[in-house]
Amino acid sequence: MTAPVEHVGAVVRTLATDRPESDGTLAWDSTTMVIAEVRAGGETGIGYSYGDAAIAALIDGTLAGVVRGMDALAPGAAWAAMTRAVRNSLASGLCAYAISAVDVALHDLKARLLGVPLADLLGRWHEGVEIYGSGGFTSYPLDALHAQAEGWMELGLRRVKIKVGRDPAADAARLDAVRSAIGADVDLMVDANGAFTPAPALAAAHGTYAERGVSWFEEPVSADDPAGLRRVRDGAPPGMAIAAGEYASDVFGMRRLLDAGAVDVLQADVTRCGGVTGLLRADALAKAHNLPLSAHCAPAVSAHVLAACETAIHIEYFHDHVRAEAAVFDGVPEPAGGRLVADRERPGLGLSLRR
Repeated sequence: MTAPVEHVGAVVRTLATDRPESDGTLAWDSTTMVIAEVRAGGETGIGYSYGDAAIAALIDGTLAGVVRGMDALAPGAAWAAMTRAVRNSLASGLCAYAISAVDVALHDLKARLLGVPLADLLGRWHEGVEIYGSGGFTSYPLDALHAQAEGWMELGLRRVKIKVGRDPAADAARLDAVRSAIGADVDLMVDANGAFTPAPALAAAHGTYAERGVSWFEEPVSADDPAGLRRVRDGAPPGMAIAAGEYASDVFGMRRLLDAGAVDVLQADVTRCGGVTGLLRADALAKAHNLPLSAHCAPAVSAHVLAACETAIHIEYFHDHVRAEAAVFDGVPEPAGGRLVADRERPGLGLSLRR
């Protein structure tokens, strides 16, 4: 049985955020989603990435020409062909985002053609995967931080992450506002998005963050500086995990972090790291280094793929992506008991694009 791919195309959707947002190094007021659609055998697979609308031009142009006519039941072969085709543009950055979106769509299509959920096609290690609430933007006033954290508690989540590092002097009050909403027993996590250099990061870790029971410090310095991350990891307070990897667009970027001993938890983003193919490789790398894997964002896809990752511990339930996926798709999985469970009743990802 083969199913030649008949069509590859992209759709761009840009959604305004519900209020201005910022983290330690960036500010924004909208989220752009680029959706890949791949058709074969009367079915359509859906994949997507978050980034510049230029991703769509790569999908409609270079990648569509490569994938059309290939077997939809062999997404690995298509992934390899796409990666070769962008060699001179580098298979990273926006090219990686575009390949990720098409790879997810191809896996979704294969599962639909076979009539099974994507998680079952890949092989489940987990029935469901824990999620943690993520948002807490540095642009939020204290009352908004408190209210968002209360919302995560209403969903039964046991971990909450906020952004830090834009104004380090303000972070103590911001963390206090969140802690007052979640109580003492819920894990409090922070993400600096590379806002610090190692010495200030360690000072914040031992001071403001340790004093408030922070258990997770994400990208204290840029992930482009594995040695700096290793310095922070070596000097962090006991029980405070250092995490990074969301910007790694291939296994080599992840391996650099792991070989440097830079992280306690490897992060990977299915919409950036090469799609389903890349995330499964991240799981293998994490296993080989005896470390856990956490999915960065894109919960509607991550729910399926992380269920098939042995080292998976949780999925980032990111405020912007939760809003975007619910606005753009029908069939988005809903949290239950603090977890996302990939639907067993619908084939593929179980998503349909709202036209």
